[in-house]
Amino acid sequence: MLLAGIIVLFVIGYLVIALEHSLHIDKAATALFIGASCWALYVLGLDTLLPPDRIPELFRAEMAASGGHAEGHELALHYAIHGQFLPLIGEIAYILFFLMGAMTIVELVDAYEGFSLITDRIQSLRKTKLLWTVCVLTFFLSAVLDNLTTTIVMVSLMKKLIKDRETRLFFCGMIVVSANAGGAWTVIGDVTTTMLWIGNKITPIEVMRSLIVPSLFCMIIPLAIASLMLKGDVERPEKQQGRSDKTLKPWHSNLFLALGFCGLIFVPIFKSVTHLPPFMGMMFSLSVIWIVSELIKHDLDDATRSSTNVVGVLKKIDTASILFFLGILLAVGALEHTAVLRTIAVFLDEQVGNLQAVAVIIGLLSAIVDNVPLVAAGIKMWDFPADDSFWLFLAYCAGTGGSCLIIGSAAGVAAMGLEKIDFVWYIKRVSLWALVGYLGGAGVFLIQEKIFPHATAAPTDDRVEQQEHTRHATHFPPVIRSTERV
Repeated sequence: MLLAGIIVLFVIGYLVIALEHSLHIDKAATALFIGASCWALYVLGLDTLLPPDRIPELFRAEMAASGGHAEGHELALHYAIHGQFLPLIGEIAYILFFLMGAMTIVELVDAYEGFSLITDRIQSLRKTKLLWTVCVLTFFLSAVLDNLTTTIVMVSLMKKLIKDRETRLFFCGMIVVSANAGGAWTVIGDVTTTMLWIGNKITPIEVMRSLIVPSLFCMIIPLAIASLMLKGDVERPEKQQGRSDKTLKPWHSNLFLALGFCGLIFVPIFKSVTHLPPFMGMMFSLSVIWIVSELIKHDLDDATRSSTNVVGVLKKIDTASILFFLGILLAVGALEHTAVLRTIAVFLDEQVGNLQAVAVIIGLLSAIVDNVPLVAAGIKMWDFPADDSFWLFLAYCAGTGGSCLIIGSAAGVAAMGLEKIDFVWYIKRVSLWALVGYLGGAGVFLIQEKIFPHATAAPTDDRVEQQEHTRHATHFPPVIRSTERV
């Protein structure tokens, strides 16, 4: 009964998240509610949801050695907290600290007007040329920054470049498509690729090598179609008075733009050299940029020093998104430990069979519900080696499939909020081209895999058991393996 309650709660919570703008309930609040509630129901129902035979013998022995109770409800409760919940919190913390560091670095670069060095150089008035310039720039910026931040920067730029609202909205829609495509081929470009990287499912070099071409096609196909429809020049809005009253010098902007890019690019290098979690590299980069900011702020006036102060910048990061990730990952963790995800994996494996189709379906579903929980569920449902074709294809599908609807990605939601883009308008003007680009890029990936297949072997039972013992999660059946591999 409690298991049914957890599932119903999760499904209803998802519907509320999907209808966030209609119900006017922030998705972070809903995610936190279902995350905390699912775990509360799980703990209350441990006697039925966590039978003794699912508790690893290794954990029993450790508890007995420490003088604790080795049987009964106390053992189940102790295992649920120390063997399941706390390791899950550790995994979530990796992701949240990584995102907080990345958001802070980007906000700091923006505070020093570093991004204006790029955007101020866009001068073209031709619609087609401007569209290609903006979208290609968005594609590569989102790979280095992230798709959400890049979308915010580029959509804000459109207000300075295009006066006509209808034309501007179409450009913003194509920016969403380009940002999601660009974010899919690096481990720091999208939160889902970051999750797969932190979960040791993909590596930085391999994901770039395998996904840059499909991601390019995902952007180029809609752009080519859009270019056939656009005619004439854009009309620029009237120039506003000075950009700001800050006493920043050009070298300040240059310095922090360079520091921001180098700091973000340094993160995978740091992980490769030290083997520490990625968020440690992000914290290191943030600390360096923070120290530089502290050293140069003494030459700035009070107003500029206040706007570029890192403590002030920390208040600008999207805390609601951080809390949303916390809540949704907690909820997914509860579904993992109640074996719901394992059951779904078995169902997909038996009914669909082909993991290529499963990945495509997950990508399309991410246009309806958030891609973060879908990828989080996928990580828990299947166990293939790092850089397996399935993980790479999942990274592409989950990262780009959300472009099919305006609510399907963080970039789309950001654009929707900044320009008040209507849900139905996006379906009529952008969704079809985004879908064509998504399927085209998926086709390119599959052709690429036929020509240059990944030589990866299925994980052995010993390897899986060792991983699961380490995480105290051996109470599940053997991992899902499909004979139909990407």
